[in-house]
Amino acid sequence: MTKPDPTRALIVVDVQNDFCEGGSLGVQGGAAVAGAITGLMKDYAVVVGTRDYHIDPGDHFSDHPDYVDSWPPHCVVHTDGVAFHPALNADGLQAVFSKGEYSAAYSGFEGHTADGTTLEDWLKAHGVTAVDVVGIATDYCVKATALDAVKDGFATRILLNYTAAISPDTWAKARAQLVEAGVELDGDLLYIGSPAESE
Repeated sequence: MTKPDPTRALIVVDVQNDFCEGGSLGVQGGAAVAGAITGLMKDYAVVVGTRDYHIDPGDHFSDHPDYVDSWPPHCVVHTDGVAFHPALNADGLQAVFSKGEYSAAYSGFEGHTADGTTLEDWLKAHGVTAVDVVGIATDYCVKATALDAVKDGFATRILLNYTAAISPDTWAKARAQLVEAGVELDGDLLYIGSPAESE
C-alpha cells in the first residue's frame, strides 16, 4: 500500500448541517457527499476543513433572498446549522478555517483558524503544493475556494464526485470559470438541485 502524498491536501468545503438536506440552504446530495468524503479522507496525509461561520454578514442574509448574492440566514454561530454534518468525520480534519463572520466569504482562503492562521499560510507551512477540493456547493464555495487556490500557486483539482451543486445554470457558469482558470475537474457531478426547492 502506497503512502499518501504529503504535498497534496484535501480541502473539505462547508459540509455543514445548513447545506445538507433539512438545513436552511439544503443542497440535494449534501448528506451523501458528507459520508463519501469521510471515506475519502484516509487517502490523504493532509486534510483540512472550511466552514461558513456567520455572525452578522450584512446583505449576504435576506428575508427575500435572490439565491445569487443573498440567501436565507444560514450557518449562524451557536446554532446547529453551523455544525459539520454528522456523516462527516470532523475529527479527521487537522485544521478548520472559519469564514464569513461579518462578510459573505465564499472562499475557504478567506477563512482562518482560531489563532488567525489563514488557509494559504497553513498549507504552505505544511509543505503542501497541490490541493483536491471537495464539499458544498460546487458552484459557489467549492468554486471560489478552487479559484483562490490557483491564485495562491497551488495545483488545484476538484473531485466532482464528492461535491453537490445548487443548480444546472450556476454550475455551467462555474465550470467555465474553473476550466479557464486551469482548475482540473475530476469525475462527474452526481448531485445537483436547488436550495429553494429544499424543505
